Amino acid sequence: MYADVSLIVAIVLLLVSFGFATLYYRQIKRARKSYEEARSAVGDVVISFGRQLQRQENKLGAIAYKTEVFSSRSGDHKKKLKMHTKQLSDLADQMESFTGIEKKVMAQIETMSKNVDDVITKQESLAKKIAETPITPEVRIKAAIPIKRERALAPLTETELIVLEALASEGEKTAPEIKDKIKLTREHTARLMKKLYEKGYLERDSGKMPYTYRIKDEMKRILSKTEAKT
Repeated sequence: MYADVSLIVAIVLLLVSFGFATLYYRQIKRARKSYEEARSAVGDVVISFGRQLQRQENKLGAIAYKTEVFSSRSGDHKKKLKMHTKQLSDLADQMESFTGIEKKVMAQIETMSKNVDDVITKQESLAKKIAETPITPEVRIKAAIPIKRERALAPLTETELIVLEALASEGEKTAPEIKDKIKLTREHTARLMKKLYEKGYLERDSGKMPYTYRIKDEMKRILSKTEAKT
């Protein structure tokens, strides 16, 4: 009887132990599952954190590169700014120099303007005096022309005779008009007409420019007699 009780107690204890063992095993299994889940979650967190760290590192690298580039450009800008500042300083010096030159030029212009005004005033005064001065009639040169036509015409050249004949037949003319007939230069023609005038062959109207020349009546008669004789 005692043996049966002991066997029953042993069986009960064994069942209780098996129950506790089964319960403990389940708890261990659940704990292991929780651990695996936690481990997986921690792994995901670590991977995500690593990725975030990598992104932040990439961003920091980009920022560092931009900072370096900006620093380099900033150095270039400083050099350019320094150069521009020097150029502005040089330009200011040049402007100051030009201002001094401008003042000198303006002073010279004022002096020249004053001189021009003085000259104009003198010219106006001279013109007024000339206008107020009575005009003296031209004194005609009376050259003695020989009575005999041979002696009167002998000193004349062929060109001079052409001039006298043109004036006798066509009337009074200016030196430029005579120049077109005898085909000489303006200076040569002017000297020729002056020579004939001074020798008494021509009369001259000096009241306007250019002078108008006409042949003297006596010389005209001589030429007409010569033509009639011919």
